[in-house]
Amino acid sequence: MPILQTCAHRVDKHADDQPATMARGESMVDTATAESLLASFNSSFHGKPKAWGHFGGSGGEEDTDNAENDDVGPASSSRFAFELERYRSGESNFTDFTREATQSLLPLIDQHLSVGGHWWFTHYRQGEAEYLTLALLHQRDGYGFDAELNLVPVQQLNLGQLMLAARIDLTQWQNGGSRQYIAYVQDRGNKKLVEDFRLWLGCQEGINAGAETRTLLKAFSDYVESEDLPEEASREKTGTLIDYANAQAKRGEPITLDELSELVDEQHPKAFYDYIRNEDYGLAAEIPPDKRTLQQFKRFAGRASGVSISFDSHLLGNSIEYDDERDRLIIKQVPGQLKDQIKERKG
Repeated sequence: MPILQTCAHRVDKHADDQPATMARGESMVDTATAESLLASFNSSFHGKPKAWGHFGGSGGEEDTDNAENDDVGPASSSRFAFELERYRSGESNFTDFTREATQSLLPLIDQHLSVGGHWWFTHYRQGEAEYLTLALLHQRDGYGFDAELNLVPVQQLNLGQLMLAARIDLTQWQNGGSRQYIAYVQDRGNKKLVEDFRLWLGCQEGINAGAETRTLLKAFSDYVESEDLPEEASREKTGTLIDYANAQAKRGEPITLDELSELVDEQHPKAFYDYIRNEDYGLAAEIPPDKRTLQQFKRFAGRASGVSISFDSHLLGNSIEYDDERDRLIIKQVPGQLKDQIKERKG
């Protein structure tokens, strides 16, 4: 991940009743250390619950009507988007751009936080794409050993505490056509803070990662059922999907439907992709994976006395119920092939 530009600005806030001030800002010369920090930051960022969107304002009828235009070129919906476009076009340098951004964030800190920190901005390249990350990093007290092995107090960046952090895929933004090139941490304990940060970014929610991931898993369950696969094959394909989706989440990359389809069935690499399109699940070609939804997805299976049953966990409580008192499993939607066989036998 070669770093193209990186800069930090310190924000001081000593008490709730005192306004935050921007103390200083410097570009980082030691890019090797910055790259190591960026790798650690990305690992923490990718593990956080996130929302996804695109430049286009705070929503509303006007934003919806002009959604197609929001995806292309500069967005005038926020000062941040405007200044970012100025930096990308060469009208301002990185230090000036980040200084302006940090200064405009001071009211947000005054309203929601009792302490300051360091706003860290990094423009870097990963593969063929360029990204911008920005985050408010706090420090915590720690301990270390000096050269003489004396135990000494040290200040450490607390990468586990990311309340305000975002990553923008600059390449997708400028290419147009995407509605999920901005990802930002969604701290459920500070909803108003997150909402104000979204408004400051000028970000309009473009996709619900949890809902999209659930739809994908539902489509996969339907596909497995339609193929009438043996239990072992179903387990193998389920494992392939979960492993791929978790790997993408760890890298901060979306699930790509055509790539997933190839992994699920190497002999028929387009089968799952075509099934999703033919059944019209309304899924985009790329889906940001939601780790919490993925963790809840598994298959229940059991065999006893000539009966073999398996089903996906999300069906429990919906089309399948378990009566604990009577020890009964109630199937509300009997598979068509099974129903036909039973009717044929009874007839």
